[in-house]
Amino acid sequence: MRKIDRYVMSTVGGAMLLVMVVVLALDMIFALIAELDDTRNDYQTLEALLYVVLTLPRRIYDYLPLAAFMGCLVGLGTLASSSELTVIRAAGVSVKRIVWSAMKPALVAVLLGVLIGEYIAPPAERLAQSQKAVAQGAGQNVASASGVWHREGDTFMHLNAVQPNGVLHGVSLFEFDADRWLVSARFAERGIHLGDYWRLENVVTTRFSSTETSRETHRSMRWESGLSPEVLSVLIVKPENLSIRGLYTYASYLGEQGLNATNYWLAFWKKVLMPLGTAVMVMVAISFIFGPLRSVTMGFRVFTGLIVGLLFKYMQDLLGPMSVVFGFNPVIAILLPIAINAVVGVVLMRRAG
Repeated sequence: MRKIDRYVMSTVGGAMLLVMVVVLALDMIFALIAELDDTRNDYQTLEALLYVVLTLPRRIYDYLPLAAFMGCLVGLGTLASSSELTVIRAAGVSVKRIVWSAMKPALVAVLLGVLIGEYIAPPAERLAQSQKAVAQGAGQNVASASGVWHREGDTFMHLNAVQPNGVLHGVSLFEFDADRWLVSARFAERGIHLGDYWRLENVVTTRFSSTETSRETHRSMRWESGLSPEVLSVLIVKPENLSIRGLYTYASYLGEQGLNATNYWLAFWKKVLMPLGTAVMVMVAISFIFGPLRSVTMGFRVFTGLIVGLLFKYMQDLLGPMSVVFGFNPVIAILLPIAINAVVGVVLMRRAG
């Protein structure tokens, strides 16, 4: 029986690895082509290639649920097509045992995904984004499309690039009064964190009043701000690419500032519930093999798997923004598609059993 367990595990695990390699290869090729269209200044072909490589951990994390689902579908489908699954069941192996053997590689993939998403992908993503922004000329007095906006009190700020070592490039600060009139606009080429404050370098300040406009320049000046390099390292990365810990920290910080943190809480719960969602998708794949997809061609299985995987993704992508717009709990937006798939998987498994 253990040989059968290992055989099922190796078949499903090998299929998962194959799906991951194929999907990643295609994704990286298209990503490199997209980056080559964005080259300018010092950001050229070599820098674009380095950017794609640094974002590889994030891409692995993104595609692990799909690889687990499709790998299970393809692996068990191969056994079903060659009648090996029928022979295994005729040998007295229960459906539950086959399911558990197929689930083991998926659980390894889930654990690997959690580790990558928490400890490897976020710092690599921060490094990739900051190096790209600096190479594209983040010190220029132009709001970069890859930069970030943030608000602190009556001051709105835009940062063209944030390096992991606590160095800012292209700092724009816009200060408003209580009536929302622009009081001053300040630009600094760089900002360096020095313990409890920031030192801005090559600063140009424009002050506005009802009668005149004045302009000042400074080689350096002190900037008091509650922003720390730790908070900024979270700010420069999209919510879905942050770690669970980083999402919780920044969402709590936004709440303390009286700002809307719904997007970050949505990404937080999506990451927390990712292992559960992946396990449910794998169960659905297994139920398909023992149920409606038992005797169809491999191409049809792959097609069906893609349709089901896309439906699951689109449901979460649709319900997520709806939770932001209509104000219901983001946990519902993440759990509802998982619950629907779980019900489908349980029903099909009971029919197969």
